[in-house]
Amino acid sequence: MSTVMQSRPQPTDDPLVIAGVEYHSRLLTGTGKYKDLNETREATEASGAEIVTVAIRRTNIGQNPDEPNLLDVISPENYTLLPNTAGCYSAEDAVRTCRLARELLDGHNLVKLEVLGDETTLFPDITETLKATETLVAEGFDIMVYTNDDPIIARRFEELGCIAVMPLAAPIGSGLGIRNPYNIRTIVENANVPILVDAGVGTASDAAIAMELGCDGVLMNTAIAGADNPVLMAGAMKKAIEAGREAYLAGRIPRKRFASASTPIDGAFF
Repeated sequence: MSTVMQSRPQPTDDPLVIAGVEYHSRLLTGTGKYKDLNETREATEASGAEIVTVAIRRTNIGQNPDEPNLLDVISPENYTLLPNTAGCYSAEDAVRTCRLARELLDGHNLVKLEVLGDETTLFPDITETLKATETLVAEGFDIMVYTNDDPIIARRFEELGCIAVMPLAAPIGSGLGIRNPYNIRTIVENANVPILVDAGVGTASDAAIAMELGCDGVLMNTAIAGADNPVLMAGAMKKAIEAGREAYLAGRIPRKRFASASTPIDGAFF
């Protein structure tokens, strides 16, 4: 029994590594959709997240000096900021947004790339995302890329140099949970970079399932910010991520068609 336990990584020695940096939390959170900056701060703290996303086109981080600044409550000294290209519908816009983020954050290279296809589904435009990836990698950006749940495309983004691939579980903000767990599992099994589910998580059980599939982390915003009590939900998501990761490391029992007695009768004394 001890040999089995020692053969698997233990949670205390199991950091998430992004761009060479180790993180204890595998939950990444967004900073949009909260009622105010104070709720943003409280929910982020309750989540235990160490990496937080910032929509450069929608959030003030200094470009508008007369408006409330997100950095007043989410300090770069305490969190790794992950600028994202939310709201971009072309490679050109996404590249421009990443360059702006680098300028505003003093040479910051870590970005979340997403190029959307249309306003109804918010599915990624893979052709434009690939185009933006090639440009940004050449310019030295560390890209965490939002994509669909196609294992072939996921592998292509890794080959292009993305440091993490982030397949959707379901449409952004839908709360539908993981619609195609088999594709997600296939992506995980064939990846050499971190795989994080991005989009579609609705509640804590969805997050736990993502982690049980072997994902390295989960990024979410609406599932927390849109809850009746965002701070309480943030804490629930933190626990779900931790439980799901531990269950994955522990190794679940195989599924069986028929029952298997908890107490075997082999060798019984009657």
